[in-house]
Amino acid sequence: MGSVIRTEHLDSGYGHKVVVEGAGIVVQPGEIVTLIGPNGAGKSTVLKTIAGQLEPVAGTIFISEKERSSYTLADIAKKQAVMLTERKPAEKMTCEEVVSLGRYPYTGRLGILSENDKIIVKDTMDLVHVTELAERSYDQISDGQRQRVLLARAICQEPEIMILDEPTSYLDIRHKLEFLDLLRNLTQEKKIGVIMSMHELELAHLIADKVICISADGKVEKVGSPEEVFTDELISRLYSLGDGRLKEVYAGFVKSIERNG
Repeated sequence: MGSVIRTEHLDSGYGHKVVVEGAGIVVQPGEIVTLIGPNGAGKSTVLKTIAGQLEPVAGTIFISEKERSSYTLADIAKKQAVMLTERKPAEKMTCEEVVSLGRYPYTGRLGILSENDKIIVKDTMDLVHVTELAERSYDQISDGQRQRVLLARAICQEPEIMILDEPTSYLDIRHKLEFLDLLRNLTQEKKIGVIMSMHELELAHLIADKVICISADGKVEKVGSPEEVFTDELISRLYSLGDGRLKEVYAGFVKSIERNG
């Protein structure tokens, strides 16, 4: 089975300004690939480029082994789902209506859901455990509930790839772990490839199949398994930490789990 996303010599940036240089990324079905690196390194820029929100400065992006440029926008909408940190208001929309937005790539110009679309919406809400929120206003639920609703919307698109930018940023530790556990189960069950950025190293270590390290100067420092990446030497260099600081980070994370467990 081929990759769902692959990049070759990808330079990401704005206009002609390169922020991240020469990124080679491969995401397989059912695999979670996580970008880590210091703030401002360009993780979000890479994701926006892969998602098509920014044009590559150089290089090529392949979706299901075909060049991205060969797809129509409608085709891409069926291939990928995107969750970014910038929250767009969904005024006067119920949670069910927000989830239903995931079916719009399939509804045609009128945006009318078929009976099959409605079944997919219901099944997805059941799968992501948000059925009880169906009639609630999206504006009046908690951050953790919103993240689950947005995940349901993404799954509803029946994508091959999900692109997530800091998906646990607004959540407390309990909801972070619940969200990532749900994400892991869904990707394995549906064989969706996931590429996402995370600033919480301990969570990236827990969830990722593969980790891509982006340095402060916009270079891909290392690509490997969590065991290969999360060493004192590499993380200390990547984040300019002093000796022993990585152990302090993990100790703090373990204590936070114990407090919230």
